[in-house]
Amino acid sequence: MRVAMFGYQTWGHRTLKALLDSEHEVVMVVTHPKSEHVYEKIWSDSVADLATEHGVPVLLRNRPDDEELRSALKAAEPDIIVANNWRTWLPPEIYGLPPLGTLNVHDSLLPAYAGFSPLIWAVINGEPEVGVTAHMMDDGLDAGDIVLQRAIEVGPADTTTDLFHRTVDLIGPIVTDALALIAAGRRDWTPQDRSKASFFHKRAIEDSRIDWTWPAEDIERLVRAQSDPYPNAFTFHKGQRIRIVRASVSDACYGGTPGRIFIKEGDGIVIVAGSEARRGRSRGLRIERVRTEDGAELAATEYFRTMGGYLTACP
Repeated sequence: MRVAMFGYQTWGHRTLKALLDSEHEVVMVVTHPKSEHVYEKIWSDSVADLATEHGVPVLLRNRPDDEELRSALKAAEPDIIVANNWRTWLPPEIYGLPPLGTLNVHDSLLPAYAGFSPLIWAVINGEPEVGVTAHMMDDGLDAGDIVLQRAIEVGPADTTTDLFHRTVDLIGPIVTDALALIAAGRRDWTPQDRSKASFFHKRAIEDSRIDWTWPAEDIERLVRAQSDPYPNAFTFHKGQRIRIVRASVSDACYGGTPGRIFIKEGDGIVIVAGSEARRGRSRGLRIERVRTEDGAELAATEYFRTMGGYLTACP
């Protein structure tokens, strides 16, 4: 088949590599210009560079809404479009142009976690598994019929970074296998159950701020979700922002005011957490490693030399 590709960052790069390694002909690539957005500088393998290395025509666009792009796409005469991590809406005149439509690859188990940063949100919410879905694009966002879906389990200590590496390895096989089904004439795809759909917004630095009234279990997942190289979960100590690099839930329950720097436990320092802490019914967050604003990373037992005082959501 003749394939046009829309994609960006490492997800798009893996998709394009699978297409270039396949029996299909890549006739055109559309990708976004480089961005300074903090989340778009992570996992930033260049789709444009890979396409250029293989002599594939490339267009750089923030949005696919101009006549030059539409004319180029028509002239390329693709049988199908394959998209992965295209960051803006594809209109019907684009996704419906090829005779076989558009196959979109999304790094969640749709219909759950449509939209942005699905792995981060899934870790925050304590999901037992994550995965990758290949589906046919329609006028809903990540809402089209499912062609293939692959899942992996989430372990109790897995970070978003761990899950990224495991799910990104699913992209090549799922693109190859989905295109093989389409090329063979299959069209009996599985409609998404829209009653189970969820949609999440793009993350920003504000979303990494720790609220000490949350249960320690929730904060621990936030720390794992915002693992390096993502912007870490953060709090304030004596007016200065500190980032929490590694943490766990305390062994014992500790009572008091959420945010109180309470006690050494094992290799960490326990911070009182949770709305039930005043009744002594909550486990605390055991902070093990922190990073200061100057980039220095320290053991929590080295940073918190004395007990007492508070960690706060704001300076």
